[in-house]
Amino acid sequence: MSSQDEQFQAAAPDPAAPSDDGMTWWYRWLCRIAGVIGGVSCAVAGLWNCVTINPLNIAAGVWMMLNAFVLFLCEAPFCCQFIEFANAVSARADKLRPWQKAAFYCGMAVFPVMLSLTLTTLFGNAIAFATGVLYGLSALGKKGDAISYARIHQQQKQMDEEKLTGTLEGQG
Repeated sequence: MSSQDEQFQAAAPDPAAPSDDGMTWWYRWLCRIAGVIGGVSCAVAGLWNCVTINPLNIAAGVWMMLNAFVLFLCEAPFCCQFIEFANAVSARADKLRPWQKAAFYCGMAVFPVMLSLTLTTLFGNAIAFATGVLYGLSALGKKGDAISYARIHQQQKQMDEEKLTGTLEGQG
């Protein structure tokens, strides 16, 4: 077995291991697709942003292309097959919690906008920021059903009534 095969085996996620982030398969794919589209928009807008004389626009454009590379590396490592460590980085990114990915992606997307506030940087980073928002929403967890909320409310009401009757009996 070659060293590249060993790296792939080490980086490949174990299909038997359950993922504990609480995301459904379709939401996970939605986040990945948003990440890839966000990477494309960052790359195109970053390249367009670099065609200028203003140094802040050039710096924001280079940062946006770096954002695109990181998004491709984390969300779609098959796009970066020419890089040896792409699968290892993707496997490590898959182990991150959704709130960590959300903070990382949103922070990456906000920095070029702070460098150079133009329509190109705003629209170019919007989908990358939306990817972070999607991961952030998944970190909040699933919405509960009405039956469990009703049970909790009933138990709380019962405990309040017991406290009230206990204090009234103690006074009498």
